[in-house]
Amino acid sequence: MSVVIMKFGGTSIATPQLILSAAKKIAREKKEYDVVVVVSAMGQATDELVARSQEITSQPRARELDMLLTTGERISVALLSMALERLHLDAVSYTGSQVGIITDTRHTDARILEVKNYRIKEALRENKIPVVCGFQGVSTEKEITTLGRGGSDTTALALSAALNAEMCIIYTDVDGVFTEDPHQFPGVKKIRTISYEEMLELSCRGAQVLHPRACRVAARFTVPVEIRNSFNNRRGTFITDLGDIERPRPKAITHSDNLYLVTLVQVPKRPQYLSQIITELTHCGVHLKFFFHGIADAKRFDLSFITPLDERKRVKSLLTKIVKKLRVNMIKETTDICSVSVIGMGICAENDILSDIFEVLSKSKIHVEAVTTSELSINIFLRKKYLNRTIHTLLSKFHLKSAPQRSRRGR
Repeated sequence: MSVVIMKFGGTSIATPQLILSAAKKIAREKKEYDVVVVVSAMGQATDELVARSQEITSQPRARELDMLLTTGERISVALLSMALERLHLDAVSYTGSQVGIITDTRHTDARILEVKNYRIKEALRENKIPVVCGFQGVSTEKEITTLGRGGSDTTALALSAALNAEMCIIYTDVDGVFTEDPHQFPGVKKIRTISYEEMLELSCRGAQVLHPRACRVAARFTVPVEIRNSFNNRRGTFITDLGDIERPRPKAITHSDNLYLVTLVQVPKRPQYLSQIITELTHCGVHLKFFFHGIADAKRFDLSFITPLDERKRVKSLLTKIVKKLRVNMIKETTDICSVSVIGMGICAENDILSDIFEVLSKSKIHVEAVTTSELSINIFLRKKYLNRTIHTLLSKFHLKSAPQRSRRGR
């Protein structure tokens, strides 16, 4: 039979009752497919484990943190296997290392190098359901590692690729991929199908449905993915290899308000300075969302960077050291910055889309700080006070919200 991978996130198995509900979903799929299950830690278990480590030390060693955090998924796989046994299904639980998920040596943010899937294949031949810990593996030096944020999604897609799976189903707490976050913006539309490229762009720009690393694996191995709600039985959103079969149009909007803007004031205009600053930041793992410097004829210019907010301390520490060498006048910083991204295959090929965005934002008196574009997105940076208004304005402009239900009273 064909193989289907089913991945359950923490909210989907947060209680014993939800674990039993997940087991019933697995039982239904097992009637038609060989099933491999990947699970996260229950509920907020990983955050609770991190909090416990902080009660001991503010700077735990990465190796010991990995050893601690991997216990969360081990609890999940054991309990879910018991639930499947209760339904008279033969299940067997595995850690990441037991199924041969081989990673590099980076603790807390490892990358998968190889999947030695012979134990899973053996279990499938015996008609068992392998239940695998997401988020973890074993390094080439035989150390337990974790895969960082979104690691369980990455595990599920890596196993899908290794087993040539028919489908990877990601169970979460929403009905699929929407034109914006349905928790924050009620009334947005569900997207029935979306391309790997559009999903990757959404994920990179702030959408939380599927981690970018998992998107990249799905796209590389063309694994069909469905995002489903674990709390109902409705069909979700399919992520697949869609061709460009219609004229470019905005498909979804996403945003990020966890950003940090830092500006080096009056940097001497010398080519090696810009190179030195960028090189220092990128070599230390800083993710540059945007950077800009003036192009006037002046001998000095202001150089601005936008990075994720959680990298603020690292960025400021690095830049403070650099500016002493470069004789920069001062550093300005703010967290009052956010981004709104309009996503769609080939949208920058349609000049009308960009002009429509600026026209509608201007009419709404929204000031734009900066804009970047790509084949898949138009990314607008602005102050946080404009965030909600910008999103509502663009959702309405591009018809990405459902029409409001009319009241029948009085008819």
